[in-house]
Amino acid sequence: MVRAPIAYTLVAARGRAGAEPMPRLSEYLLPTEKDAPADAEAVSHRLMVRAGLVRQMGAGIWTWLPAGWRSHEKAVAIIREEIDGIGGQEMLMPVLQPAAPWRASGRYEVDALFKLNDRKGADLVLAMTHEEAVTTHVAQIVRSYRDLPLILYHVQVKERDEPRPRAGVLRTREFVMKDSYTFDRDAEGLEQRYQLHVGAYDRIMQRSGLRYYRVEADVGMMGGHGAHEYMAPCAAGENEVVLAGDYAANIEVASAEPRPVTLPEAPDAPQPVATPGLTTVADVAAELGLEAGALLKAYPVVRADDGRMVLVMLRGDHQVNEIKLGLALGCESALGPPGFIGPVGAPGDVEIVLDMAVAQGPAGGYVTGANRSDEHLRGVVPGRDFAYREVDVRTVVAGDTIGGTAVTIEPAIEIGNIFKLGTRYSEPLGASYLDENGREQPIWMGSYGIGPARIVAAAVEQYSDEHGISWPRALAPFDLHLVSLGKQGSEERDVCDVLYNDLREGGFDVIYDDRDAGPGEKFADAELLGCPLRLTVGRRSLESGEVEVQIRRGRVQAEPLSLDAEVGVLLGALRELWQTLP
Repeated sequence: MVRAPIAYTLVAARGRAGAEPMPRLSEYLLPTEKDAPADAEAVSHRLMVRAGLVRQMGAGIWTWLPAGWRSHEKAVAIIREEIDGIGGQEMLMPVLQPAAPWRASGRYEVDALFKLNDRKGADLVLAMTHEEAVTTHVAQIVRSYRDLPLILYHVQVKERDEPRPRAGVLRTREFVMKDSYTFDRDAEGLEQRYQLHVGAYDRIMQRSGLRYYRVEADVGMMGGHGAHEYMAPCAAGENEVVLAGDYAANIEVASAEPRPVTLPEAPDAPQPVATPGLTTVADVAAELGLEAGALLKAYPVVRADDGRMVLVMLRGDHQVNEIKLGLALGCESALGPPGFIGPVGAPGDVEIVLDMAVAQGPAGGYVTGANRSDEHLRGVVPGRDFAYREVDVRTVVAGDTIGGTAVTIEPAIEIGNIFKLGTRYSEPLGASYLDENGREQPIWMGSYGIGPARIVAAAVEQYSDEHGISWPRALAPFDLHLVSLGKQGSEERDVCDVLYNDLREGGFDVIYDDRDAGPGEKFADAELLGCPLRLTVGRRSLESGEVEVQIRRGRVQAEPLSLDAEVGVLLGALRELWQTLP
């Protein structure tokens, strides 16, 4: 597995002479706040509200205000350019959909799906993704192998009945997402389209200026044959990424070599030992003078498909990973562990699965439950004392290694995901084609989602300081924040007005603070909003003949610009500086 490189955007200033007038703050809706919302925990939640970018209507329901929407749409523009560049054809599918395709795909019962009825009682859904819709259309349109391959995409609102909305725009019930879908003749074609999206998504991340990882991931409710996620590391992330050298994976699916454990020599047969009232690994280990990894704990589950009991065994210092357990066994529901369950002498109809950290671990005897109250067994040897099937069901932890390299675990925001769906949707929804020999074949599909709101929020999380946001230039709502320190009718205000028009006609996006407010308020708002460059014109500018220039990232003072220079020279110097910004 390859970890995507950490990259930063470097794009040219946009020439948009003749574009729409850039706003003056005296006329612009930018409701900055001194205080963050009381419930805000994530940096992006606090700063995006304080900077006047977003406002909340309800739990997980957010409005994007003008400056915030500018950043959102800059992310969308980057996404569109890259998907168009690999042959994507943009369309638009409805959010409100009939329930029938969702029933056919098996996703109608997903808890997160909003379900409703129209006035005639017909069952409808509010789409959280659009596999069902696009596959229905392709099933009606595609007839022959000559109609394939296809890359179709749209940028559309999604609705998700999120049980725990949090972190501002990071986890919401309504959001905009770009999702694209590929349609191919076979697995080889799917792999080609998948790799095209890998390249496009890498470029989207790089152009957006984000630090990111491309990681192996679980297919989840999407189904299919493989998936990757694009993760932006930051403290507010609700996912965890396991890293080691070139290895990168979501902790839900990551595997690693465990920290070694020392086991006592095993006796010829398991030996009972009294452990009255000791039901936890820590208590039993302390009583017996062993480290926690020398115990095996039992995790009994019932398979949802046939109702059979399965006994999952793993080291006492490890935790069951529910995602990996589901992949190994199918859907299941946990029953325990109550404290004294063990594998020795378990009923014959109970399947025992043993985590590979134990199965491939050192020789010696483990301590397990004895299946009797207040008693454990010492010297239990897997394979000798109980039969098992080897699985990988534990969660990777700090101290593990991969190829000799110690793993690190970072919190991260999931920005996008890509899935090899195979025939997961095409078969139940009847999307097929006739091959060169006239035989009907199922279409092979891929699905690729990315969230512009998450790109924006991740940028705020990664690039902010105690004063506010520090945008990557590709996502900044405005290139320049022009601040006038003169009152209406003053000479410095007149000079600033001229400079404002020159900058705008020179192709820069400018937010012009022409308010009759004090310098402290203006500078505080400029640092909070976080445009890449701030230009200030005041009395000192008239005296020195220079415009003060501050680079927002690091709050660095740059070389001032001469007010006496020709407009072309001033703009040229500004463009050169712009090229050096992250």
